[in-house]
Amino acid sequence: MKKLILSIAVLAGLGVSAQAQTEKGKIILGGSVAYQSEKSDANGANAAESFNILPSVGYFVADNIAIGTGIGYNYSNVGAASTTGQREEFLVSPFGRYYTALGEKFKFFGQLQVPLAFGNVKATDASGDAGSKTGTSTSIGVALSPGFAYFPTKKIGIEFALNGISYNNYRVEDANGNELKGAGSDSFAIGTNFFAPRIGIQFHF
Repeated sequence: MKKLILSIAVLAGLGVSAQAQTEKGKIILGGSVAYQSEKSDANGANAAESFNILPSVGYFVADNIAIGTGIGYNYSNVGAASTTGQREEFLVSPFGRYYTALGEKFKFFGQLQVPLAFGNVKATDASGDAGSKTGTSTSIGVALSPGFAYFPTKKIGIEFALNGISYNNYRVEDANGNELKGAGSDSFAIGTNFFAPRIGIQFHF
């Protein structure tokens, strides 16, 4: 009988340990930052650059269920002559997450995200230098993605997120509110590469 009680107590303790990071009332902090530069080997070519930063915060409204948002900034320049060569955008990315335990320190999660971006588009010359503003940009998307979290401590989660299903609509309008044809796009993607996950760290408080 004592062994049975001890076993139940140990299992209960493991459950509490696995639950601690994602229980109601906890806060999760994370985000992303990225910089990319690409230059052609053609004579006189300039580098195309992009920079993105998106810190995020979430709150567990119930055990294993978190909602939150990311707020950030995006910059890109094609490094060549273009009427829409430079973009500067304000980012807002609300999200919802659901976790389920796979063990004492491992959890699977699914995330639904609605990335939004609002900014300005400028023309660039052959050197990539920005000139006059040519329009305003709006990007609206939705993404559903799975992932796994490993908790080496109670306050740190190392995440391996995978691409799932995503859709994005990007539009550019001139000063009169007319859509600039050829500057926008619609994109849809489905599928994932299990050998190339996105790796990140989230802090739980």
